[in-house]
Amino acid sequence: QVQLVESGGGLVQAGGSLRLSCAASGGTFRRYAMGWFRQAPGKEREFVAAVNWSGGSTYYADSVKGRFTISRDNAKNTGYLQMNSLKPEDTAVYYCAFRRGNWYYTGAYEYDYWGQGTQVTVSS
Repeated sequence: QVQLVESGGGLVQAGGSLRLSCAASGGTFRRYAMGWFRQAPGKEREFVAAVNWSGGSTYYADSVKGRFTISRDNAKNTGYLQMNSLKPEDTAVYYCAFRRGNWYYTGAYEYDYWGQGTQVTVSS
């Protein structure tokens, strides 16, 4: 059973940066595509970014393109989300998710394993 643990969330001022980490255990990390999603209060969970099994292909939501960077280190069983130029509308709980197979999708229902989430709050 794959277990995912996110870390790195916190409170930051608008324009600042945070780096989220997603540590995986209980599975072969490189066999999974990885995605990051977020959920703000009163809103549905939304796709943020995803990366394929090797890290060679990535995809971003339009709202974060050019500001966020997703990456992974298969040797460390860890994925990352570097968030720059943060805006108050980025405030949400951020979740990492794994999907069996090499390629990513943007739908949350496509993912098999989820972390518990980490809170990101951006003040104006």
